[in-house]
Amino acid sequence: MAKTLPPLTWFRSFEAAARRLSSTAAADEIGLTQSAVSQQIKALETRLGVVLFHRHARGLSLTDEGRKLLPQVEAALDMLHSAASPYLAEEKARHITVAASISIIEWVISPALPEFQAQHPETSLRFVSTIWPDEYAASRADIEVRFGSEKQVGKNAKPLNPNRLVPVVSPNLSGNWLELPLIESVGTSDSWASWGEITGQKLRKPSYFVDSYGLALQLAVSGSGVALVNSIIAEQALKSGKVRLASKDSAPACEGYFLSVLRNSAEVSDFTDWFSGLISCA
Repeated sequence: MAKTLPPLTWFRSFEAAARRLSSTAAADEIGLTQSAVSQQIKALETRLGVVLFHRHARGLSLTDEGRKLLPQVEAALDMLHSAASPYLAEEKARHITVAASISIIEWVISPALPEFQAQHPETSLRFVSTIWPDEYAASRADIEVRFGSEKQVGKNAKPLNPNRLVPVVSPNLSGNWLELPLIESVGTSDSWASWGEITGQKLRKPSYFVDSYGLALQLAVSGSGVALVNSIIAEQALKSGKVRLASKDSAPACEGYFLSVLRNSAEVSDFTDWFSGLISCA
């Protein structure tokens, strides 16, 4: 008796993991747990009798067999998607995928999300967290909130303003803020040193270094010190009183946030108008 084909979900897990070279990222994308994705890939390897991935401490890499299989699986999934899309057009129109950094999702979108849902109860949203430029291409999003320089983010991205750096601190901390620990986000061209040069402030060296504005803001909220963050990230926390401005001085940021719309629909327009309104209020 001929063997039956492996389940479609196994191939879907393989394709997502092969594209993103991470079972965790694949799980986030397709809505499964990391454990489920790993188990499905192992089951597929067992059924096919080949090893598809090399497992590393910080990710995956394709074996020769995996590289051979990937384009065939991608072609098959694309064919299925094309065949089904005419029947799913109405459902797809109401479903929006937004790719953005955790900082944007947590500190800008999340606090105001109940308002959007109340206004558009039939629209479902899927958020994909991204950091590096190549991750946006893999997200297949309808809307992207990119971070970087104008050259890095591409020509089809609209800058979001105001794009300035502001120092924020917990309202529970008092006294001279210049004597408090400084929190700095690394990975950008901006720093406390450059901010101090522009504003004329004499500053000590930072005590804490983090890899995102969102994490810097979280440390400030918890009372760990003064964080230098993009004003777009800080706005909702300032409005809610979770932090206050440590100084009225601000400085223009070298890199910033950009909005890119990749699909035209009424639902996408509703979300972009709503999101742009959040930013314009900053």
